[in-house]
Amino acid sequence: MAEKLTIERLYSDPDLNGPSPRSLKIAPDGSRVTFLRGRADDQNQLDLWQFDVTRGEATRLVDSAALADTKELSDAEKARRERARIAQLKGIVSYRWSPDSRKLLFTVGERLWLYDLDAAAGKQARALTPEGFEANDAKVSPRGGYVSFVSRQNLYAIDLANGRTRQLTFDGKDTVHNGEAEFVAQEEMDRPTGYWWAPDDSAIAFERYDEAPVDVVKRTEVYADRAETIEQRYPAAGRPNVAVQLGVVPASGGRVRWVDLGKEQDVYLARVDWLPDAKRLAFQRQSRDQRRLDLVVADPASRQQRNLLTETSATWINLHDDLRFLKNEDAFVWASERDGYKHLYVFGLDGALRRTLTKGTWDVDKLLALDEKNGRVYFAANRDDPLQQQVYRAALDGSEVEQASRISEGDGWHDAVFGDGAWIDTYSDADTPPQVSLRRPDGSRIAWIERNELKEGHPYWPYRDSRVEPEFGVLKSEDGQDLHYRLMKPSGFDESKRYPVFMTYYGGPGRQYVNKAWGAHFEQIMAQRGYVVFALDNRGTPRRGRAFSDAIFRRLGKAEVDDQMTGAAWLARQPWVDAKRIGIFGWSYGGYQTLMLLASHPSTFAAGVAVAPVTDWALYDTHYTERYLDTPRNNAEGYEHSGVLHWLDGIRSGALLLVHGMADDNVLFTNSTKLMSALQQRGTQFELMTYPGGKHGLSTPSLRRHVYTLIADWFDAKLKP
Repeated sequence: MAEKLTIERLYSDPDLNGPSPRSLKIAPDGSRVTFLRGRADDQNQLDLWQFDVTRGEATRLVDSAALADTKELSDAEKARRERARIAQLKGIVSYRWSPDSRKLLFTVGERLWLYDLDAAAGKQARALTPEGFEANDAKVSPRGGYVSFVSRQNLYAIDLANGRTRQLTFDGKDTVHNGEAEFVAQEEMDRPTGYWWAPDDSAIAFERYDEAPVDVVKRTEVYADRAETIEQRYPAAGRPNVAVQLGVVPASGGRVRWVDLGKEQDVYLARVDWLPDAKRLAFQRQSRDQRRLDLVVADPASRQQRNLLTETSATWINLHDDLRFLKNEDAFVWASERDGYKHLYVFGLDGALRRTLTKGTWDVDKLLALDEKNGRVYFAANRDDPLQQQVYRAALDGSEVEQASRISEGDGWHDAVFGDGAWIDTYSDADTPPQVSLRRPDGSRIAWIERNELKEGHPYWPYRDSRVEPEFGVLKSEDGQDLHYRLMKPSGFDESKRYPVFMTYYGGPGRQYVNKAWGAHFEQIMAQRGYVVFALDNRGTPRRGRAFSDAIFRRLGKAEVDDQMTGAAWLARQPWVDAKRIGIFGWSYGGYQTLMLLASHPSTFAAGVAVAPVTDWALYDTHYTERYLDTPRNNAEGYEHSGVLHWLDGIRSGALLLVHGMADDNVLFTNSTKLMSALQQRGTQFELMTYPGGKHGLSTPSLRRHVYTLIADWFDAKLKP
């Protein structure tokens, strides 16, 4: 008899998904592929592995436990990992290759190590920093002469020729940070770093920010054995951001040259890149309202600079990492949404558009690689299906603007990492756990790195026969756009019966929830417990063009709620659905959406769970919130009607389970305390679960087991007669 998947098993070892490598990289010389892999007895303890392309075998390079630093991470590193969504990981969580392919750089805890492939056995790993000296965001310089890192708010470089460590900045303390990315850059701008090496190892460009202007938010983090009062500088919507500068310092140390970021000081330093000549620097400057983005080239030596191009939008500009300067042409490849979809273009260094590389009613997800020698550009996109991600190749001269070739094999989801002459493909679909292979530029397979077949011996094998096959479909929004959904019918489905519904979503910008990739394990569990499981991506979610995403501009919680109600209405019409027993669940933006649905449509939903929800958008950070709502001063009505507290009279007693971590520094716990108080003032009964020490993701296995058991049991109590 097939075993049913359980929450206990979902968050136990070994990893249910199989031995899935992460942080895959191709060595610069193409000789091997390296990756991080969790252990069979602890999937969150990551070791460094290699796959030898010639021999076709994988071996462990570094046992992270052998180098383990048992010191607790600094608060800054804990926060950085929370921003990167890797708070649960330990051991080696990131690494970098040296350009000669002979050394690897990584940290264990916060201690820096260099692994030398040519050293004698047992002596390959040597510590570059002493114990107790925090080293974060470590990098090997482009030519391999230096290792750089940030420690205690200053930038350092180690000269590998003589082993000397040199401090490059000196005023980092208190509110001043050098070489770091500020809170909103890490959390909202997808920019985890604050410094950038020149291609010739001569200098480092770095961000200096002062958070003195940012309001201090006093909050209490409640742990099991103590409570700590935290003074966090949190830039709430409409309030001041950090003051930011861009400097350039020689790798050998010395005077800093400052780059003029323009007359307007209240801006975002979005991205920084060096040009191939190592003399000029490009930076992207985003206006505070995020409707303008300037790409500026500056010469730090001469202080001359000019604007290469400007992107503008009536709503907002989405940031990206799809800028590449060409070496054989005074031009660069750039991604833009100027025609309503994200596509690739070539611009000259004079700012003139030279040619279009991709075109159509679909979005480029990411520029993956340029092959100037052979005149090709590689990118990921959803051209064939909005629920898939495939890998494509097009001509760099623009001759294949509408005929890009798909080089990935298999319908589903492909994540690609390119190296010199090859690329790594991590592929899955709704029924196939992640499989990793090494591919040639035309997409043909060189070797399997991790076949990860779902067969006897695989961790998921005992649950395969009880797995519910997901179905995909499309509904229409009120303005006629396609709304994609995923449906799982309960185990042992009988169309003559009527079942309760478990409806889930994220629903916010930046995340597509419904796709054809492996996963959705909790949804499987709920289907196996007797629920119709339904998920729909509403307007406002990504990868569907700007008309789809921009429907939420200046008013959150309207288009999203309308579209989820379209899904709920469709469910209610199905003869196998009990329309009086529809439950809803969401986390973060999804938690906000649960509250808005319960408040605005109380007769539709029997119960809802909101985990770590935003309840008042004036409490959330500048870069995210102002992107969609503008500032509270400019859009007071939008903030009022987008906030949950405005609609609370609709929430029925007994319909809500509210969940929040008591040390959440992203969606501050204040969001939930304001909601609790408002509901109590109204006499509205609700259930509450708080987690001492819990951050936004409640990321430890024990917390995950507890919260998902709580959610499943609560819906059983509310929705099953």
